[in-house]
Amino acid sequence: MKTTKMSGILIPALFCTLLWGSAFPAVKMGYALFGIGEDVFSKLFFAGWRFMLAGAAVLAVAAVRNRGLTLPRRSLWKGILALGLIQTTLQYVFFYIGLSHTTGVKGSVITATTTFLSVGLSHFLFAEDRMTAAKAIGCIVGFAGVMMITLSSVDALRGGVTLTGEGFMLISSAAAALGAIVSKLVAKGESPMMITGWQLFFGGAVLLAAGALGGGRFAAAPPKAFLLLGYLIFLSAAAFSIWTWLLKRYPVGKVTVYNFLVPVFGSLMSGLVLHETVFTVRTMLSLVLVCAGIVLVNRTGEKE
Repeated sequence: MKTTKMSGILIPALFCTLLWGSAFPAVKMGYALFGIGEDVFSKLFFAGWRFMLAGAAVLAVAAVRNRGLTLPRRSLWKGILALGLIQTTLQYVFFYIGLSHTTGVKGSVITATTTFLSVGLSHFLFAEDRMTAAKAIGCIVGFAGVMMITLSSVDALRGGVTLTGEGFMLISSAAAALGAIVSKLVAKGESPMMITGWQLFFGGAVLLAAGALGGGRFAAAPPKAFLLLGYLIFLSAAAFSIWTWLLKRYPVGKVTVYNFLVPVFGSLMSGLVLHETVFTVRTMLSLVLVCAGIVLVNRTGEKE
């Protein structure tokens, strides 16, 4: 088996996590511009349009490249529909409901457990992705970095634990981890853009239907609200397409460890958008720990 070169994962994974990190302030701005308050169904309605149109955008680009719309083989439909339900619908239903019943700090920390779950599942499913001491240490170091960037005080994680809050966030993280596994299995030998486009379109359509049936809607919005929605569509289409390609080509554990960067980039970009001080000693140390964890995981089994 060929060794996995970290350089081949680095730039695409950084791009994906930077885009997903930028989604934190972008989604919050979207809620304000579209007049979405605490109504969960309106949030699902918003997410549904975002992901369904992102899927349509990926399929449109693929159609231009291939001179026609690519339909999956009949044997692929089950896998694509399962991926859409797990990675898009389930993950974001539980994410939006869970986040509305817990704090952002707790949500960020729980979301970071996706990496542990992905690495653990990969150990049992893929012979080339076994758990090692270096990989385990890398995950722990990376998680420490996430804890540092999200915890502003000792009191940040205090408070009760509820099923619809922290419990739903954990289910969302499990769905994301399982989605990474399913994506690797489904994308094997297939076009990442085709897989990504159809799963986003289907998963987004289910979110949109759930939101609409629950009474979700948009308030009258200015043009910049739709420009922001366009950015969210772009970032979802680009990030998920590249992520699917990475999972197809590289071991799951070596790719998903980069998820530790999402809350770090999210905190940095939220601070920049809100004009807050972000380049603090704690932030920089957090970034160093996360990067160290990524290096440890990706150097496993490689020659120096």
